[in-house]
Amino acid sequence: MPMSIKKLSIVIPVFNEEKTIYVLLNRIQDINLNDNILKEIIIINDCSDDNTAGEIEKYIKDYPVCDIQCYHHEKNRGKGAALHTGISHASGEYLVIQDADTEYDPIEYNDLLKPVIAGFADVVYGSRFIGSNPHRILFFWHTIGNRFLTFLTNLFSNLNLTDMETCYKLFNTKIIQSLDLKEKRFGFEPEVTIKVSRVPKVRIYEVGISYYGRGYEEGKKIGWKDGFRAIYCIIKYGLFRV
Repeated sequence: MPMSIKKLSIVIPVFNEEKTIYVLLNRIQDINLNDNILKEIIIINDCSDDNTAGEIEKYIKDYPVCDIQCYHHEKNRGKGAALHTGISHASGEYLVIQDADTEYDPIEYNDLLKPVIAGFADVVYGSRFIGSNPHRILFFWHTIGNRFLTFLTNLFSNLNLTDMETCYKLFNTKIIQSLDLKEKRFGFEPEVTIKVSRVPKVRIYEVGISYYGRGYEEGKKIGWKDGFRAIYCIIKYGLFRV
């Protein structure tokens, strides 16, 4: 049965993205979602020490009619903690996670929403490794690590995802708000994947998305230490229901 969605909550954790946040918000506002779905933008500034806060304030002032909420952490608590804040304030029937850089194209929200609107999905992951959309060629070992983490997550969750670490994750808001999420940093990705896979009768889909990745000199933040933390989280949440 087709699903009627009135509003999509777009949750954006931000840390030191003064060069991209204004551009990203413009791209989000330019999108017309299918079925006239409204957009609610929830920004969490995770104690940026550049002019990110100023750029956010400028955008809100320049476009006062936009539905934008902004929350500021008084100290840097990590991406996962920022997402916890944003998720708790979401009021749309569905929410999507959006990084504050320009690696992912918001125009693809409609691709993520398609299996939901058709009545098939509760959760949709956007995969950078399937489909024919453009993908920037970057790091070999980063890709190998991503696939290994996805494999481990699939092993413990009995899923067959191709891209567990993707930013683009779309959830039924009630489902994700019901999860007891604990990870404050990049361990959020495996934790939420394993925990959502255990929701009774949950329907998880994947769609291909494009990827305009950044190099480390361009501002990419995730590193090898985050990979080891992800392995720890996969084992922890895969073996124990904590």
